Amino acid sequence: MRTLGGSGVEVSELAFGAAGIGNLYTEVGDEQAYEAVAAAWQRGIRYFDTAPHYGLGLSERRLGAALRDFPRDQYTVSTKVGRRLEPADTAGNDLANGFAVPATHRRVWDFSADGIRRTLEASLERLGLDRVDVVYLHDPDDHPEQAFREAYPALAKLRAEGLVGAIGAGMNQTAMLTRFVRETDVDVVLCAGRYTLLDRSALTDLLPAAAERGTSVVIGGAFNSGLLADPTPGATYNYARAPRELLDRALRLKSAAERHGTTLRAVALAYCAAHPAVATVLVGTRSAAEVHDCADQFAAPVSAAFWQELRETGLLPREEPS
Repeated sequence: MRTLGGSGVEVSELAFGAAGIGNLYTEVGDEQAYEAVAAAWQRGIRYFDTAPHYGLGLSERRLGAALRDFPRDQYTVSTKVGRRLEPADTAGNDLANGFAVPATHRRVWDFSADGIRRTLEASLERLGLDRVDVVYLHDPDDHPEQAFREAYPALAKLRAEGLVGAIGAGMNQTAMLTRFVRETDVDVVLCAGRYTLLDRSALTDLLPAAAERGTSVVIGGAFNSGLLADPTPGATYNYARAPRELLDRALRLKSAAERHGTTLRAVALAYCAAHPAVATVLVGTRSAAEVHDCADQFAAPVSAAFWQELRETGLLPREEPS
């Protein structure tokens, strides 16, 4: 277990990302969702991350229902604010936003202080919990002024009141996350896809700043949405078809991993976990089988000789530590 910043909130080194059980891209049944959470518990995962955005609240409802079978003081839950859900008048589905659910609600960007509290209260109701441990501002990319002027102070007040244990922001970029680290007193930031074997941009600003300030980093998107899990033609990189150059690079990484008796998935996870500022690696899973595979890969040893080969072949910079 690792502690998030100075908050006292603990997380397991491998975390369960609950977007998948919110029907990300494809439908998942209630039983399969429950079995995925139960498998995570079986494998020692004690940190579970969700958001209202994931399946228009379905992820939160399913995660909360599954976690009721486990002692509340033995797991950590995070959710997110910034997208408030309102009932929708139109029929149809939510596939345009990536989720295979009926479009019963619509998302409203709201980083106001009132919106933060209202969104969190609705999340608690869906989760069936009286508290969550961590709250992130969710993708405030296009709302920087309101995020820093209203949303962050609202989260800091919730933390001061003891209603949440740790606060932070979650994004797919590093520049604004670095600003949160340097200009606020967040405990943790969630960075998706910007610290992987194919994209090391977080090393230029976010990770050094976090290490300097004692802010924890949660790394998501270790597989860059699929390419580092299964580098085949048609694989996705950052949710789009992977360019040929990156596919070739991923295939070279896979070959190197196999020469050293391991897998590309294992080394992708190991790379993310190794940085001292990283508290946990968040992996999205939608079934018990995927959970067990990720746990197996995360536990697999990776030799120093593998990292040395990457540096010698230019797949990692020579000066970068393994």
